[in-house]
Amino acid sequence: MSGEHPSHLQRDASRAQSKADRAGKGKAAASQAQSEADRAAVPKHGQ
Repeated sequence: MSGEHPSHLQRDASRAQSKADRAGKGKAAASQAQSEADRAAVPKHGQ
């Protein structure tokens, strides 16, 4: 996650990742969701 104040997408993705890690399934989808949330939180150049 990025920074001290993660976006709601990042928090949701992190929860899903934790749940997938505990359950042992759905890890790939949760990892993908977390990666997308992290990319969405990165400020664009010049902003």
